[in-house]
Amino acid sequence: MTSTAESTRELLLSRIRDVADYPKPGVMFKDITPLLADPVAFTALTDTLAELCLRHGATKIVGLEARGFILAAPVAVRAGLGFVPVRKAGKLPGATLSQAYELEYGTAEIEIHAEDLSADDRIMVIDDVLATGGTAGASLELIRRAGAQVAGVAVLMELGFLAGRARLAESLRGAPLEALITV
Repeated sequence: MTSTAESTRELLLSRIRDVADYPKPGVMFKDITPLLADPVAFTALTDTLAELCLRHGATKIVGLEARGFILAAPVAVRAGLGFVPVRKAGKLPGATLSQAYELEYGTAEIEIHAEDLSADDRIMVIDDVLATGGTAGASLELIRRAGAQVAGVAVLMELGFLAGRARLAESLRGAPLEALITV
């Protein structure tokens, strides 16, 4: 890791707040709102993610609902690329592709407008946190079903103890997974 990358990582880490027992007892929530409120840290995050997207040859960026939108939209602007949202089922108007996936207790479903992607597109998926990998894996399936290629996945933070990277390996099919911070 270069000294610039390490100083960026340290800056980002310094702006992430631990909140004990949220949303339930025993959980240590990683709150990124202090990072978002700091224009220097937020700009460093946006620039770093935009650089990753361009390095991996992305032509569009997909952001995952909901916090992924906060990161992906400015990254798309910074990289000069289009932004395509992946939303919870029932939130997008018109024709969509949907994908169900497993949660700890049940299932969820996400959707995308297939018309926003083409076979020429290389998509970088952006999210705030990689936890178990369920939402990211479902989004990769949607991107491929829409006919686009996967350039990779980039997240601010990976919760390594939840083993999302291992669960996501098959869905990535060799595409890179970049985490700026792993805790």
